[in-house]
Amino acid sequence: MLEGMDQRISLITLGVADPARSRRFYEALGWSGESPDGDVVFFQTPGMIVALWGRDKLAEDSAVSDTGGWGGVTLAHNVASAAEVDAVLAEAEAAGATIGRPGATAFWGGYSGVFIDPDGHPWEVAHNPAWILEEDGSVRLR
Repeated sequence: MLEGMDQRISLITLGVADPARSRRFYEALGWSGESPDGDVVFFQTPGMIVALWGRDKLAEDSAVSDTGGWGGVTLAHNVASAAEVDAVLAEAEAAGATIGRPGATAFWGGYSGVFIDPDGHPWEVAHNPAWILEEDGSVRLR
């Protein structure tokens, strides 16, 4: 008998206006994706998958009304140093992202900045010295 839902996330799907354009953006950041049908794109990351799918299709499949606003979610990418934060932000900007907040010392003791992808999804790029960054890129609380 199931004792409760496991504390993990297997898949994050980003609703996008143009999956092909969004795929090019993420591939310009160095990600490698695959699409089984030319409609949805899957990127394997350590321990989970990030997908890109048409925003209208995702809303319909998720049984929600898409009001077009920010969904109250920010994604994060942790790195090993403040210099890496700045490098990733520069790479994202070169790929077409908007820099929402340049890298700076954060109130929580680390260093972070934010880029916004072409569909408005904010990504925090952060160095958190209080967390353990594994060799495969996954993070753990101390």
